[in-house]
Amino acid sequence: LNEIWRKKLKNEALNLKLSGKEWDKTKETLISRYKNYHKAILQYKSEDVLQLYLNSFADAIDPHSNYLAPRTSENFNIRMKLSLEGIGATLRTDNDYTKVVNIVPGGPAFKADNIHEEDLITGVGQGNEEIVDVIGWRIDDVVDLIRGDKGTTVRLTILRADKGIASKPDTISIVRDKVKLEEQAAQKKIITIRENDVDYKIGVIEIPSFYVDFEARRNGEADYRSTTRDVRKIIAELEEEKVDGLIVDLRNNGGGALDEAVELTGLFIEDGPVVQVRQSTGDIAVEKDPDPSIAYKGPMAVVINRYSASASEIFSGAIQDYGRGVILGEQSYGKGTVQNLIDLGRFVPSAGDQSGQLKLTIAKYYRINGSSTQNLGVIPDVAFPSAVDPNEYGESSEPSALEWDQIQTSQYKKYGDLTKFFPTLIEKHKERILKEPEFNYLMQDIEQYKENKNKTEFSL
Repeated sequence: LNEIWRKKLKNEALNLKLSGKEWDKTKETLISRYKNYHKAILQYKSEDVLQLYLNSFADAIDPHSNYLAPRTSENFNIRMKLSLEGIGATLRTDNDYTKVVNIVPGGPAFKADNIHEEDLITGVGQGNEEIVDVIGWRIDDVVDLIRGDKGTTVRLTILRADKGIASKPDTISIVRDKVKLEEQAAQKKIITIRENDVDYKIGVIEIPSFYVDFEARRNGEADYRSTTRDVRKIIAELEEEKVDGLIVDLRNNGGGALDEAVELTGLFIEDGPVVQVRQSTGDIAVEKDPDPSIAYKGPMAVVINRYSASASEIFSGAIQDYGRGVILGEQSYGKGTVQNLIDLGRFVPSAGDQSGQLKLTIAKYYRINGSSTQNLGVIPDVAFPSAVDPNEYGESSEPSALEWDQIQTSQYKKYGDLTKFFPTLIEKHKERILKEPEFNYLMQDIEQYKENKNKTEFSL
């Protein structure tokens, strides 16, 4: 064990040396780094240790089954519904202080206008209760104190960024409210492409994840938020702008709600199968789009990369199988399994919401052509240059990942045969790579990365 630590420390020291640091500065940096490591470990709570232990065990069996401690579970739910109740500020640790790095537009802190970016939070109090000093606290614990129910008041002591840490702190009050995380929702833009002296307007929809407010939907709220609902509105706006084509950008989209992938696909096809799900019993269910209406009928493409996974692969795979659009980019991640969340509070009622959740793999999903995306992912019709080695990152690199397999094809009708256009598209793409400076820079970066990756010796 000591030898492993020695080599780890040596590796970090060499990396700092290669970055240009002198040995004295390298030593100073490493001492500071390991003091912070030690401090972080001392701040671990029992639930953190339990989560780490259970997930280490689960990862040996399945890369996607894990335990979500209460805080992790809460953050997962926030990411899915794109909202929380708090003050609307992004925080991070800055030495022993909690620094404000961003104020969410339209949120309570934005409206109060009494706290700003770069300010340091030194204390937190609930309503009229005594303010608790939070200097030296880890960021998660500070966030827990600041978040709270809509309509309640939180008091903060802050050091103003323009006055410095030696100044007298100000005490402010902010009434908590619902904060919408708009920057994490689907976004649109329009780009203009000139071809043969004609300008074409192309709509681009960037989708960071497949989100849905499960609780609001379960409660029957008519205006609950979801990826499909947001994209439907965006498509209507782009249609008003009279775009000539559409690109759905799923790069770095790691997935989310499976049913959202099904519903989103339904915006681009008539009713029909979207994905097949096989349970551990062998039973196969076909998830279909029941709505014959189509939100967008024009030409489209989907952009993916190695970090596009799960629900992203369901959507892009279905668009490819139907011949509805061209898939561009890189081979996707290759996650072809389905997980279910189990609320442990059901089994320990006395613990309430402090039990956390289990995320368990319960099934595999398959494209309507019968192929699993497990390990294989979705192969683009037109491949972009990539520095990512599929053997080093992706489902296939996980030791405990399930194997690829296939089942019978589902019955579906293709919209057309796009494959006849692929040779021309690929040839034009190759020509563009040679002509465009951006692609040349990218190719140079890729070559340099591969060259450095294979180096085993460096001159000091």
